[in-house]
Amino acid sequence: MQILPAHEGQALLSHQAETLVSPASTLKVLTSFIALDELGPNFRWKTQIYSDVPIKAAQLKGNLYLKGGGDPNFTWDKLSQMLRNLRQQGLREIQGDIVLDRSYFQPSRPEINAPAFDENPDAYYNVIPDALLIHSNISAFSLTSDNSTIDIKLTTPQDNVRLINQMKSSKAACNQWKNGWLAPQIKLLENQQIELNFQGSFPKNCQANVYLNLLERNLYIGTVIRALWRELGGEWQGKIVDGNVPANAKLLQQKDSETLADTLRIINKFSDNAMTRIAFLTLGAESTLAKNFADTSQAANAVVREWFAKHRIPDQGLLIENGSGLSRIDRISSAQLAQILRVAANSNWYPEFASSLPIVGVDGSMRNRLKNSSAEARARIKTGYLKNVMAIAGYVRDKQQKDWIVVAIMNTEETATSKAKAVLDEIIAWLASGRE
Repeated sequence: MQILPAHEGQALLSHQAETLVSPASTLKVLTSFIALDELGPNFRWKTQIYSDVPIKAAQLKGNLYLKGGGDPNFTWDKLSQMLRNLRQQGLREIQGDIVLDRSYFQPSRPEINAPAFDENPDAYYNVIPDALLIHSNISAFSLTSDNSTIDIKLTTPQDNVRLINQMKSSKAACNQWKNGWLAPQIKLLENQQIELNFQGSFPKNCQANVYLNLLERNLYIGTVIRALWRELGGEWQGKIVDGNVPANAKLLQQKDSETLADTLRIINKFSDNAMTRIAFLTLGAESTLAKNFADTSQAANAVVREWFAKHRIPDQGLLIENGSGLSRIDRISSAQLAQILRVAANSNWYPEFASSLPIVGVDGSMRNRLKNSSAEARARIKTGYLKNVMAIAGYVRDKQQKDWIVVAIMNTEETATSKAKAVLDEIIAWLASGRE
């Protein structure tokens, strides 16, 4: 743990601050601020559509190329806007394939053969990003029940997906519906058809929304594009294939992402792992160091260490797997994180960075903590939680209007995590009250 003045001065408290620990999601402080400092708050990712033949008589007698530029929030509705613009350019029939170019990051498909982090590989927090991650590869379902029936609907626009509903009603409370939930079984049929078989149970007279990372991502992208293109009155019978945009291809459409500053508010307030990992990889992809590495993650690590050296922060023992904190091998010390927060506090980008952090008792992952306490609305804290890890890192303003940096990371037994949370909350409240 380390507590020190935000702008200058010696630590007020320091306990095992140099010890290397697993930081969980407090590592997002490192990734988000270094990305802000290196790329700038107005940085935007770009998604592009190309063709290597001209559109004639509403037809494209060749391939369409969809090039990912790492947009962390490239939703299906953004894709729909790009396809709608193609229709407005006169294109109706695509006679070739749709080629996906993910070369912005290397390897281009990191999720292939990657070991599952835990027993919930279909959960959103476990999505492994790439440069063309459309809608986070998530399929959304709504479940509604009455006394006798359960209705399941696919709410993501996806073509060729058939739902088989074999779920049974239960007498459980609505807020206990996950206890009867089973991940749907996937079956691939002929003609690019997909069958999802839902089993398990669901309570009577309840509603719920489920967001699942189910399908292989090229298969997923194919279902989304077919649905959207058909809705727009377009025709396409080709395949989804991997590849690169040819040198002679013409740019037809470009969609810019939200700014990095806006993206960081999602990353930190809601602890979004996939978006953080993309920000981390972008550090490598946009750096002049990228040419020295075949792996974008290695380039990103090199950028982080170069940044540490520039700000005279020791990097001994620092270990970063993917930048999000969703890792069992990450290691950093409380002192290192505290120094990053101090650099941020004295930076031109402090307002953008601080506004991305959860406000105690108000929003994000801190919205339900320390309400009606001396810390409510007076602290901006990034939380971290993994099995055997509970952590906080951020800023606290005390009653004398002085700003403090607090980093406290507890690597403990699983049975002690609830007590750890109470201790961390008490530290924040104690600082906010003026250490009374």
